[in-house]
Order: sequence, then C-alpha cells, then structure tokens
Amino acid sequence: MKNEPLQVAVIGGGAAGFFAAISAKTHHPDAKVTIYEKSDKLLSKVRISGGGRCNVTHHCFDIRELVTNYPRGERPLKKAFGIFSPTDTIEWFKKRGVELKTESDGRMFPVTDDSSTIINCLMSETRKLGIAIKTKSNIKKLRKTEHGYELGLHRGGRVEADRVIVATGGSPRSSGFDWLRKLDHDIEEPVPSLFTFNMPDEPIRELMGVVADPVSVKIMGSKLQNSGPLLITHWGMSGPAILKLSAFGARELSDKDYRFTVLVNWAGERTEQEVRGILKTVVEGHGMKKTTNVNPFQLPGRLWNFLIDKLEVGDDMIWQNMGKKNINRLVHLITNDEYQVQGKTTFKEEFVTCGGVSLHDVDMKTMQSRKSPNLYFAGEVLDIDGVTGGFNFQAAWTTGYIAGLLA
Repeated sequence: MKNEPLQVAVIGGGAAGFFAAISAKTHHPDAKVTIYEKSDKLLSKVRISGGGRCNVTHHCFDIRELVTNYPRGERPLKKAFGIFSPTDTIEWFKKRGVELKTESDGRMFPVTDDSSTIINCLMSETRKLGIAIKTKSNIKKLRKTEHGYELGLHRGGRVEADRVIVATGGSPRSSGFDWLRKLDHDIEEPVPSLFTFNMPDEPIRELMGVVADPVSVKIMGSKLQNSGPLLITHWGMSGPAILKLSAFGARELSDKDYRFTVLVNWAGERTEQEVRGILKTVVEGHGMKKTTNVNPFQLPGRLWNFLIDKLEVGDDMIWQNMGKKNINRLVHLITNDEYQVQGKTTFKEEFVTCGGVSLHDVDMKTMQSRKSPNLYFAGEVLDIDGVTGGFNFQAAWTTGYIAGLLA
C-alpha cells in the first residue's frame, strides 16, 4: 500500500481547479492527480471572461491595497497573497510563454487579447504533467474513509482519493453546498454579487450607452458608497461604480429585495460647495449663453442635456437668468440625483456569488479544512469574492496554488 502513488482528486474543472491540479502535480510529481468536471466544458468562465479576452489578474502589487478589493475575504487573503501574489501569477504565465499586458484601469490581459491563450496554456500544462481529466463526472457525495475519501459519482460509481481539493465554484442555491455541510462545514448563505441595477421606470434608460466618469454613487439610507465609471444601459445602470457597489452591498441589497434608491453625484467626489463654486464661475463668465451650451463638468453631452431637461427651466434658459433657486436645484441634482432601483440583472455566464464555505473552517495558509483533514478548498466555493477587474481570477490562482501544495 505504501508504494502506491498518492491519489489526488480535484473536483471542478475551472480556473481554481486546474491551477490546484497543476500545483499538486508540480509539487508532488509522483502523485496521480485527476480533475473531475461535472459538465462537458472545461474552463468555461476563463473562456468568456473579459469579453472573451480573460482578465487574468490586476496590476496591484501592494497586498494591503489588493485585499481591499474583496468584499468577502479581505483579512484572510493577506496570508494567501503572501504565498502567491499577482506578481507570481504574471511570472507563472510568463515562464510558460504567455505575456500579460496592463490596461489603463489596471486590468491585465494576455497580449493576444484572446482567452484561448490562457486556456491553451493551462491545458498544455496538464497534458505535460500527465494530469487526468474526466468530464461529465458529477461528484454528489464525499465520504471520509480510513485512508482518505470516497467520492460518489452522480450516475453511480465511486472513486477513492487520499487528498481531495474542492474547486466547484459558487452556487446560486444554498442546497448546492449540502454535500459539504454533511462534512460539518459551515456555509455562508449565497447571494448574488456583481450585478447591475434595473430601473424600469427611469427615463435615463433612453441614454443607453452613455458613460460618465468619474461619478460617486451611494445607496440611500446606508453607508454603501463607491465611485468610478458609470454606464447607462437600456435596463438601468452598470459599469464599475455600480458593480463595486453591488459587490460590497451584496447582502444588504439582497435584504432590501433589490428595491432601493441610488444617489448619483455626477461631479464625482466634488461637494455641493465645490459644485456651487463652479456654477458661480459659469454664471459670471458665460451669463449670456444657454445652459445647454456650457457643460462645466465635462459630462457627456446627452447626459448634460438630460439633467438640464430634468430641471424644467426651458431650452432657451441662459445662465444669468437661472437665479438662486434654480442654481440650488441644479447643485442638488448634480450631487444627489435620485433613481429608483427595482431589481437586478446578473451576468449569467460570469455569475459571481458571495457565500460558500466559511473561512473560519479553512486554514488560509494551506487551504486545508479545519474540520476534515486532507480536504482542501480553492476558488469561489469559498466565501471569497472580489470586485470586477481580475480580482476573482487572482483569488482562484492563489487559493488553487496553495491548495495544490497539499501542506
């Protein structure tokens, strides 16, 4: 028995699963490593992420700053990123012939702008290392045995493993974690993260395609606030500012049943006093010009005209005739523009949830379960999620790498 190779089962054929399998085989060359994927598709999120370009990681190398991009997992991830960081990710792919580039917002993509480059790299590495891949292998049960674990397949059949790495991703339903509850793991209830705001009754939807940057957005009656680019869509609002707000407010907004008021400051971080000062300068310097013809905040033209229309002062209103009352109304409109949100839209292909295996049950230096020895976790099955920008993939690479150490 002692001469038999270590049997390592990796459950899940996504980014974290592949990286965990590669790490396990690299650090334990004599082990037999097998990836079990329930569908017939491998690395599906990698393929479609970033519009098919794959946002591999983010150009943020200060771990203290990096972890602030994770609404769930911020403190525990400090230990993990100390072991495998974005720098390590860049170097790992570079050693395998994949160069990454950094865009202006810090997101990093393969220079080919093609997610197939990342998929081909990971597939090539698994072939080179001799890692077995079994698709259409849905693991429904996990049972401790005297020497390791027994994996029960959905269509019958059982597999024995000495070590198991669970990298099944998030689940939109709590019941998706029942098989892990049976091993005494605490599960944080899953709710959607990274979603856009639906505003069916708001006329601003007519400006679909318009981007304002930067804006500050907050949820009325809460401490939730964020800033960045905002995209107006045919259903409401999206863009990094909204997506980040949805991620950090995932649980609170779920409790509100996705019905709330969002306040938009179209002047970014500027205060009412600063906005009033800018408008005063406009009145003094451009008093005879129409309000629609002087756009002091460099907002997209259609958006500026929309805001002036909202004031109902007339198309021919000139600045010097605005008067104190209308100026005050405009200041309030620019800094506290209200919109009613009635629901959300989730990117189904890139579905991100908060929730999963409680981090209290996991040693973040090894990714090993504190409840079940020789059981490890990686990726979104954990109660870890990041904002948009490559942070979720970085968490997948990091936790996968560490789990594969089988420490």
